[in-house]
Amino acid sequence: MANTPFDRDLLRDASERAAAYMRGAPHRRLAPAASDLARLDELDERLPDAGCPPLEIVARLDRIGSPATVTTSGGRFFGFVNGGAVPASVAASWMAAAWDQNASLRVMSPAAAKFEDVALEWVRDLLGLPAGCGGALVTGATMANLTCLAAARHALLAAADWDVERDGLFGAPALRVVVGEEVHVSLLKALSLLGLGRERVHRVAVDGQGRMNADALPRLDARTIVCVQAGNVNSGAFDPARETCRRAHDAGAWVHVDGAFGLWAAASPRVRHLAEGFGDADSWATDAHKWANVGYDCGVALVRDAGHLRSAMSASPAAYFTPGELREPSQYTPEMSRRARGIELWAALRSLGRAGLADLIDRTCRYAQHFADGLRRAGFEILNDVVVNQVLVSFGPPAVTRAAIARIQADGVCWCGVTEWQGRTAMRISVSSWATTDDDVEICLEAMIRAAAAIVDAAR
Repeated sequence: MANTPFDRDLLRDASERAAAYMRGAPHRRLAPAASDLARLDELDERLPDAGCPPLEIVARLDRIGSPATVTTSGGRFFGFVNGGAVPASVAASWMAAAWDQNASLRVMSPAAAKFEDVALEWVRDLLGLPAGCGGALVTGATMANLTCLAAARHALLAAADWDVERDGLFGAPALRVVVGEEVHVSLLKALSLLGLGRERVHRVAVDGQGRMNADALPRLDARTIVCVQAGNVNSGAFDPARETCRRAHDAGAWVHVDGAFGLWAAASPRVRHLAEGFGDADSWATDAHKWANVGYDCGVALVRDAGHLRSAMSASPAAYFTPGELREPSQYTPEMSRRARGIELWAALRSLGRAGLADLIDRTCRYAQHFADGLRRAGFEILNDVVVNQVLVSFGPPAVTRAAIARIQADGVCWCGVTEWQGRTAMRISVSSWATTDDDVEICLEAMIRAAAAIVDAAR
């Protein structure tokens, strides 16, 4: 292919197709139809010797890809804690793609570094965390957990005169990790990647909402990492952070917060009380692509002592890779070369402002409560205290509940997923998108009740 400038017709065509997709999102099926999925088989071809004109590539993407997507960008997807990207984030991602910046070193992209600096400070401030935190933008909460736990591993082993970055874990003093019984799998995955082991954790009993029982904590010491949860991914419940942090810090232990979505409650005056005490921890992991509605992928890792984060993430020096005097993004993240995701984070937060973000959080909480109230009135059992944007509903025995969920998904009006909650099969409703409206909630509630009632009646 000749080295020709970008064709305006190509970019205009892609823009128009993308805009048409987004305009149609409120009216599309939530899950693709079988015929749409079958069309994906057209992609199973041997890579041709000759290239393909870009305009044809975009047309094929739209013809094959668009119908086979799940409509997470609309307002009726409640299956996971997926926030739809706010318009400013989408537009910023197009700009960032055009700029094609490598956010590794400041000299590679002063713009990317500055947007990241500002966006990280905004997140720290919104979440009510201590000034001076070290921060990193990563792909999601799994990598944010890994990044924070690597800083914890560094700090505790350095205090024991062991340089884990230099010498590894072979022969290192043993560390212990304490988690609640409702620990999320992403945190366990991070532990396994760090060599700390997902099965070597001490699990602490939880209550009926999934909150860790602080009185059940084991004896802690200066080689212990305690992981608490801000927002249980099923129930929405928050661990007792203040008491846990007090006990841990009295023993010299490190406290890490897995707050993939729940930490954003701190940005709303109405539900901010749920996040009280989490600012006492030593590190925090969250997703901006969940409740803050930034496009994928955008996770945030924050560490109270920036030096611990930098020590854990810095690479050996290279002659061609010389950092400057200001903060260098790659010294705080697992990746070296990476996309400039701080641009989208900045754009989303700047477009919402404090009031807009608080309204987004409050509306989704209100919608969740409306779902719970309506389903309860229809005779179905709500299994959790609805404190934020998560609802758990049972339609009866496990087989009936699963069949009702399958019927709801097949109808295509909305999409909710199945989960297991303390021995019960349930449907989880996660209301996380800026695009959800009052009308969406009413339409979806009616569809849920209609589909579930039909399954329950057939099972009698």
